[in-house]
Amino acid sequence: MPPPSEPPADQQPERRSDAADDLRCWLRLSLTPGLGGETRRRLLQACGEPAAIFAEKPAALSALLGAQMAQRLLGCDNSDAVAAALAWVEQDGNRILTLADADYPQALLSAADPPVLLYVKGDVALLNRPALAIVGSRAATRQGEDNARAFAAALAEAGFVIVSGMAAGIDAAAHHGALDANGATIAVVGTGIDRIYPSRNEALARRIAAQGAMLSEFALASAPLPGNFPRRNRLIAGMARGVLVVEANQRSGSLITARLAGEVGREVFAIPGSIHSPQSRGCHALIKQGAKLVETAQDILEELQWRTVTNPAAMPAVRESESDPLLVALGGDPCDLDQLAERTGLAADALLARLLPLELEGRVARLPGGRFQRLN
Repeated sequence: MPPPSEPPADQQPERRSDAADDLRCWLRLSLTPGLGGETRRRLLQACGEPAAIFAEKPAALSALLGAQMAQRLLGCDNSDAVAAALAWVEQDGNRILTLADADYPQALLSAADPPVLLYVKGDVALLNRPALAIVGSRAATRQGEDNARAFAAALAEAGFVIVSGMAAGIDAAAHHGALDANGATIAVVGTGIDRIYPSRNEALARRIAAQGAMLSEFALASAPLPGNFPRRNRLIAGMARGVLVVEANQRSGSLITARLAGEVGREVFAIPGSIHSPQSRGCHALIKQGAKLVETAQDILEELQWRTVTNPAAMPAVRESESDPLLVALGGDPCDLDQLAERTGLAADALLARLLPLELEGRVARLPGGRFQRLN
């Protein structure tokens, strides 16, 4: 006799219930405050799965965790947060991935402190494609944002998923560059995935969710607390084969991402800039410490031994704007009117008249002390 056919889906409530119960236990473990990632993974290693953890006798859990931590685990009522997460995951495009899920990003398993649970909005298949992170200053220059867009577009066209943190400045420019090139991008956020931070990136967040993926380890509705972002950075570093720092001052969180990337064996790349620019000092420090200095996206692809993009136009170098003789005279470093007059042969009033429209176009910045800086 042939084997019986599979019952229709509407006659399999037990399987659906089992899956929901399993996820409820994962959420209960994840949402218990005061348990660190290492403690959660130790419990999973000892018991096998969250359901088995909560089925353990208090004495056994006390032996594993200590009496106080065991009581916290068993006595915590996080049922409202669990119910909210289960309702969220029922919405189209939403997933919750656990360490036991085949779609969990495998690169994170070799990174520091992989979360036991991730909230994902968008295309989960992107989480296991080759990725490259692009990060940098929130207070980026126009040139820096242009470079981030150009590198992201070229690397996305080469087949990399571009990973960043959806912050203002370089992060946002990198996401836009990948999307504008019809490539893929992942935003790793430092809030609950149902919150958009900063609010100015609302349109970008919706675009990423529709054309890429957003990811968070933080519970729904989590606020943008300062401590969240260094934790977020380890995921950016862990998911990528390498991290490109476009602009960063010496106290930038991007340097944390770069350090974490190096600690887990990822490549670190940095774009050099003017020696007078505070936004270049972090990149220069990284280069001194051994990061690869890059001028084109091709530099990165060659270092990673990646296939070459067939369209050379997709591999722009750091953008140059040489069409205006005054921009050529400005060069890459700040200079004052006397220096410009000497270089161009123009009088101060003529120079000011020429500099004003360039300022309005965002191509030149006026600095303290009567100096001017070319931006692109």
